[in-house]
Amino acid sequence: MRITSRGRVLSGIALIGTSALVLAGCAAAPEEGGDETAAPEFLPCMVSDAGGFDDKSFNQLGFEGLTEAADEMGVEPITVESSSETDYAPNIDSLVSQGCNLIVTVGFALSAATLTAAEANPDIEFALIDDAADADFDGNVDFDNTKPIVFDTAQAAFLVGYAAASYSKSGIVATWGGMNFPTVTIFMDGFAQGVNYYNSEKGTAVQVLGWTGDAATSTFTGGFEANDVAKSTAQNFIDQGADILLPVGGPIYQSAVAAITDSGKEIALLGVDADLFETDPSTQPIMLTSILKGIKSATAAVVSAAASGDFSNEPYVGTLENDGVGIAPFHDFESKVNPDLQGELDTIKSGIIDGSIPVTSYLAG
Repeated sequence: MRITSRGRVLSGIALIGTSALVLAGCAAAPEEGGDETAAPEFLPCMVSDAGGFDDKSFNQLGFEGLTEAADEMGVEPITVESSSETDYAPNIDSLVSQGCNLIVTVGFALSAATLTAAEANPDIEFALIDDAADADFDGNVDFDNTKPIVFDTAQAAFLVGYAAASYSKSGIVATWGGMNFPTVTIFMDGFAQGVNYYNSEKGTAVQVLGWTGDAATSTFTGGFEANDVAKSTAQNFIDQGADILLPVGGPIYQSAVAAITDSGKEIALLGVDADLFETDPSTQPIMLTSILKGIKSATAAVVSAAASGDFSNEPYVGTLENDGVGIAPFHDFESKVNPDLQGELDTIKSGIIDGSIPVTSYLAG
């Protein structure tokens, strides 16, 4: 399978981390006195990006997928967290030296370090979450021992955009990203497509702030920290009348929560990657729904396949059809949304899957 070169996230661009709790280059040490002859036949390992495994989103889902597969195999995986971009290569190298058979790296920011290690270690298998592993931009995965795990989240974001347009009372919704990466803008673009589809179907004019259709002129905070910039960005959209907010980029949603709280207005929040209603209960009073990435299930499937000798560099692409992406329940908002909304979303989902409702993205064209 080919992934178009325009979808390739530039290798080596660093993701700015937020977690102050992560430990650089720390992996679990083997227990003293252990029986060296009892080493597992297959040892899966993982490196986080700078967000750490407790980010309630992207890295956490990858970690849970790894541990789920490892538990089924009865092995103890080795995991290591990164605190900055300078940790990526050393952390991967440390896992190579510990005899890992499969190394999963979480996030496009680790692409350059992952591909360098994959080329230098052809007998070790690598899986790279959220990157096409195509540094030469020829549309093909660079190495036989590297498997991309990517997600066409535009499809799920389309559904959420439609739902947001249906629910909005002000007729204004907003989305913005942490940084201008394709794996960020794919959410924003799909969301806007869903709003536009609602307008075309219903004859409405719901407005999308933050996404212009061109990433170069759209809104980004410049990083993924939950900070004053992220909060002021959310506040700016609230001041312009937006009553539904979609921040894309890990912890920046926390700044949106703070801005919503300070505003005292009835504003709904949309999550990405994980169901934030479940992973962060503090969001429950304002959480309309979330755009889901099946990172946990995809990671578990790739790890299990590799353990059984069924590894290939064929990209895993999560879609609505294979449940690799999806939309979370409306939870506490179920009684507040239009009673016809769920049925309409089911119909749209079927249309996206059979191609009668086109959704464009860097993965789908």
